[in-house]
Amino acid sequence: MCPSATDAAGYHGGDVARKLEPVSVIVFPGGFNWPIWAAQENGYFERNGITVKLTPTPNSVFQLINLIDGKFDIAMTAIDNVVAYDEKQGEAPTVAKPELIAFMGGDNGFLRLITMPEVKTYADLKGKQLSVDALTTGYAFVLRKLLEENGLVSSDYELVKAGGVVERFEALCRKQHAGTLLISPFDILAEAKGFNRLAIAVDELGLYQGLVGATRRGWAEQHERELVGYIRGYLSGLDWLFEPANKSEAILLLRSKLPAMSDHLASKSYDILLDPQNGFSRKAEISLEGVRAVLSLRSEYGNPRKYLNDPSKYLDLRFYELARAVG
Repeated sequence: MCPSATDAAGYHGGDVARKLEPVSVIVFPGGFNWPIWAAQENGYFERNGITVKLTPTPNSVFQLINLIDGKFDIAMTAIDNVVAYDEKQGEAPTVAKPELIAFMGGDNGFLRLITMPEVKTYADLKGKQLSVDALTTGYAFVLRKLLEENGLVSSDYELVKAGGVVERFEALCRKQHAGTLLISPFDILAEAKGFNRLAIAVDELGLYQGLVGATRRGWAEQHERELVGYIRGYLSGLDWLFEPANKSEAILLLRSKLPAMSDHLASKSYDILLDPQNGFSRKAEISLEGVRAVLSLRSEYGNPRKYLNDPSKYLDLRFYELARAVG
């Protein structure tokens, strides 16, 4: 496989022979890890002086607590989780002070409200349970806003914690809950099984920042080389995925990571996740307008109540800018 354009000699130029530094990354399982898999498969992280170990998380609490406690270096997570824990609105208490930052973007969340086959309208959700990862972080507020915008008040339904996207998908397949927000490609898998898609969140609520790369401020300051190397490797993975000539190989890579997925569904996932308008952020950029949408929802639903309106408080893009500058 040929290196992408962003692998030109630069930041790592004289470092190729240096020892590869390990970087531990905790992620939610799913196709949104495709750029990381592509970077691993093509050796892009190694070309930037690091090796990446991926660990799947069962839920956001496990992910954020262990990131804050220093058991992982980086998390690919919803930026709302970063904001929630930094603002002491997280789902679980922390021993260490969070001091989290988002250092690059990822996507708009790919959030789809998927319901049981018999639930065809929002009105059908009255009196039903819907599942979320956590009640006070992540995408729970997106779900609450969707339901509110479509005529349901909080007393009309019950939100229950059911874990990460894999756990929620499996619970939905068992018809344990009437609906949940799923992330591509789990929504595609659910629709193939006859479940209904009631909404695409960004179509109804507008621009939204979903996944970001996040870490602790202290770790970023002490590990600039590793963090820049991770960003550059990720960007190279994106470049490789967006190259049309690599489509067939990219689909094979996805199926190797998600073996239950058919070739047809993998192709549909490719079309969604690599859509030029609504797929992966092409250069892993963060949308300030999308972050403001996150802060607006957290100002409305977060506890304790706070008015949040400054995206820069939760961002440190110096490392991203350095990675882009030397690429």
